[in-house]
Amino acid sequence: MYQTDPPLPAKDTLPTMYDLPSEDPEEPGLPDQFHLLQPQLLSETFRPPHYPIEEIFTASDLNLYYDSRHPLWYKRPDWFAVVGVPYLYDNRDLRLSYVVWQEAINPYIVVELLSPGTEKEDLGQILQDVEKPPGKWEVYEKILRIPYYAIFDRYKSEFRMFQLTGDRYVETLHKTALNSNSRFWIPGLQLGLGVWEGNYKHVQMPWLRWYDQNGNWMLTPAQEERQKAEQERQKTARLIAQLRALGVEPDLD
Repeated sequence: MYQTDPPLPAKDTLPTMYDLPSEDPEEPGLPDQFHLLQPQLLSETFRPPHYPIEEIFTASDLNLYYDSRHPLWYKRPDWFAVVGVPYLYDNRDLRLSYVVWQEAINPYIVVELLSPGTEKEDLGQILQDVEKPPGKWEVYEKILRIPYYAIFDRYKSEFRMFQLTGDRYVETLHKTALNSNSRFWIPGLQLGLGVWEGNYKHVQMPWLRWYDQNGNWMLTPAQEERQKAEQERQKTARLIAQLRALGVEPDLD
């Protein structure tokens, strides 16, 4: 379909989410277990306080289409988050991909989980072939201008954070000895991203996790449920103690 004057809306002239799904039969194989679990923890703990849950979208291993002039070009971040966009596509459907010219809001942060096969591309250390699509670094920095780009290498125990300053990424955190100082605060989200040593999904190891303005790690839904149940148990115990202090034996059946 050709454009008109005035131009038609993007939804009428360019491919939509339904035309650009994430599934690609030419890319066989699935991510390893870490690439499945780490993004889950990031999504479960990503709750910026100034955005309702209906305006937060996170994804992992989902095609990110970034250039309307080349609508078949995409990148597939290990994890990314968008704020101020409907959780559902058009407020009604689960996304098959994220198409920036349809959504009109670019990701706020991207996280790449380094592995030996992707390290150079993720760090922008590959010479770009002008006849091929740009690499991840150029897309995130120059085209989408994503404010924050985090890199986590579990093999080297390394956490790096890059912030878009002017027209380029500036490294603002580089931690190789992961400890309590391996944290980075993001004012626009009122959340921080840091390395947490703990047990997630029965695996004890360093994980990337979000924390709040008080430095407390954001709870997962499962942890919130356990915390709520414990608070209810303590409340009941206090009530029973108060009744017994008054000489009343509560009926616990």
